[in-house]
Amino acid sequence: MIIQIYAFTNLKEAVAAVEMGVDNIGFIAGKYGEVYAELSFEEAREIVRAIPAQGTSTAITMAVDVDEILRMAEQVEPDIVHISSEVEQVNMEAMRTIHEKLSPDILLMKAISVENAASVEVAIQYAEVSDLLLLDTSAKGFPGVGATGFTHDWNVSKRIVEEVEIPVILAGGLSAANVQEAMEVVRPWGVDSNTSTNIEGSRVLKDLKRIEEFVKAVKSSPFYEPGRGLRK
Repeated sequence: MIIQIYAFTNLKEAVAAVEMGVDNIGFIAGKYGEVYAELSFEEAREIVRAIPAQGTSTAITMAVDVDEILRMAEQVEPDIVHISSEVEQVNMEAMRTIHEKLSPDILLMKAISVENAASVEVAIQYAEVSDLLLLDTSAKGFPGVGATGFTHDWNVSKRIVEEVEIPVILAGGLSAANVQEAMEVVRPWGVDSNTSTNIEGSRVLKDLKRIEEFVKAVKSSPFYEPGRGLRK
């Protein structure tokens, strides 16, 4: 099982998080004016270069244009490109094109909004054109899929994990207080935290103490199985 944390803006905090046991370091690559923690491609690339060897860089993009997504991947060179837009904005055909044109050293992850039983079929479809899925929560007023701080029906996520044949990361309102229960219900390949590991009241600054508590909660769960990323 891997631990993924979003959304870093500070290089030193990203490095410190890896050193305390975070596997995947997430950040928003590209300033599209939709959220508060965007990095320029150059700033994102600096984080990629600074992450210790045991860590994995995960670049989330708010872009919906295939060429722009590929441009980001080429300039930032993350280990994982995370497509966070809603499925109708980057559809199956677009995902297939991105997957085919990405460097073979870069994996493709699609965020799936978990809402009801219909989400299972959506996840199954997108698993065909992705290397990983991230199951998250959408909410009115929040762009794309995720970063809402809200949980969703973990039983639906459990069904997705059981149905698809690629690794699944569970996200959506996970914190040190509820992640063990989520792990027990869903049994995902990885777990993700964003808002609950921020400094209180901030959508930009990470709280290293909260990150440490999240890592400790995950690793002390009886359902935690140590494991590295897909290629490390």
